[in-house]
Amino acid sequence: MTTLIIGSGHNALVAACYLARAGEPVEVLERDEVLGGAVSTVERFPGHLVDRGSSAHIMIRHTGIIEELELAKFGLRYIDCDPWGFAPAPPGSTDAPIVFHRDLDRTCAAVERACGSREADAYRRFVHTWGPRAQRVMRAFGGAPTPGRFVRSFWGLDARGGGSALSREFLQSGDALLDSWFDNERLKAALAWFGAQSGPPMSEPGTAPMAGFAALMHTLPPGRAVGGSGALTAALVARLRADGGVVTAGDAVVELRRAGDGWRVRTAAGRELSARTVVSGAHVLTTLDLLRRGGFDAGVLDEWRRRIRVGPGIGMVVRAATDTLPGYPGATAAESARGLQLLVTDRRQLRLAHGAALAGELPPRPVVLAMSFSALDPTIAPPGQHQLSLWAQWHPYRLADGSDWADHGAREADRIIAEVDGYAPGFADSVRQRHVQTPADLERELGLVGGNVMHVEMSLDQMFFWRPLPELSGQRVPGAPGLYLTGASTHPGGGVSGASGRTAARLVLRSVRRGRFARR
Repeated sequence: MTTLIIGSGHNALVAACYLARAGEPVEVLERDEVLGGAVSTVERFPGHLVDRGSSAHIMIRHTGIIEELELAKFGLRYIDCDPWGFAPAPPGSTDAPIVFHRDLDRTCAAVERACGSREADAYRRFVHTWGPRAQRVMRAFGGAPTPGRFVRSFWGLDARGGGSALSREFLQSGDALLDSWFDNERLKAALAWFGAQSGPPMSEPGTAPMAGFAALMHTLPPGRAVGGSGALTAALVARLRADGGVVTAGDAVVELRRAGDGWRVRTAAGRELSARTVVSGAHVLTTLDLLRRGGFDAGVLDEWRRRIRVGPGIGMVVRAATDTLPGYPGATAAESARGLQLLVTDRRQLRLAHGAALAGELPPRPVVLAMSFSALDPTIAPPGQHQLSLWAQWHPYRLADGSDWADHGAREADRIIAEVDGYAPGFADSVRQRHVQTPADLERELGLVGGNVMHVEMSLDQMFFWRPLPELSGQRVPGAPGLYLTGASTHPGGGVSGASGRTAARLVLRSVRRGRFARR
């Protein structure tokens, strides 16, 4: 009997590929006409291939999934983002920018020019210390979130090796970690903004490893898929079809109902499908809604919904077609345009923006991460043009005054573009076209409930074997045998990793093999 996969996000497709490779019949059901969920690319402007969600791929390149599924054979190719990070000097300043190269020596030289020799020495020690720790975190992210794996990954040192001190450092805030290593606020702000891409502000407990991930970028930096972020999911779809898997677009699943030893799945087009196993890559709250329509215990579902925190929303995006790259004073395009442009020089700006979001207010000043990947991959823009994604954190999904995002999107986009222009004078005049994705747009187009690109908050109590809840962290649903969860709602959370999909496939295959053995 076919295994049905709900959604075509990258985790769902990873699960489908592993199952099909093992010989299991698989069909993927996607509500959208565009496959790939938040890892997809479309032509927004003539000749411009524009990402709908993610742009830089960090974690999946550390998991081995690309190699295991041989995705290069299906057209996937990555270009390293090197330099992987760029932090300009404050507007009007003559200070040198901070350039984060893959090569540690070149990075330390750049840090010394911008912040002094003391900070350069501290950064080198930071990378040597946190590089192995970040690899340990990545290993924990790569498999099922069992307590044993968690302990081995984070507290694998014995007491003589400093296990107690290490556990304390892992549990502290990212800000506390950075304050313990560095003096220069510009350097701390850049690393805090990099760490905050995981979702929580660096003031929260347990965010130290997110700041520490910067050390891992000197081993393998973020990658840009040639042709856009959606090249990853396009390769997964091609791999799946080559192994006999079926993908159906434009037909949403509307109900999940238990039927005997299996499942009955109903779609918006009226299809009634039977499956022994269902893997849902939809948002966990969307999955709970499908179960509710199928008659699952409403009291249990209501309790789970109350305890899962989506949060106030994370941010919004402006996708811009331009006739030039941003020109940052004191930097060449080779230094600034190939990676993550971390446009913040003081952590106070991050804290004010996050505090405003908690209060349902727009940030006093947008905090922007700029990415201009047409500098790496000219295939995504017409000759003589460029394309930028401007991610701004934090923008709340619900505004305290009750106003609608339709009333704010254009003005906020103006402010975001102006923020970039402050660091790179003349940028605003280079923008020829733009596409704005407010938190409401992210929910409507990509199914990201509450506009949260991480599905649910990436706070410590909703990570590892607590994500999204202890009862659901095994990627199974109590009382719903044969139903598995994958995607950003599950361990290891948001971002492009594919690890949750691989884990879900392993769970399904283990169950299938046990069933075959029992029948024999």
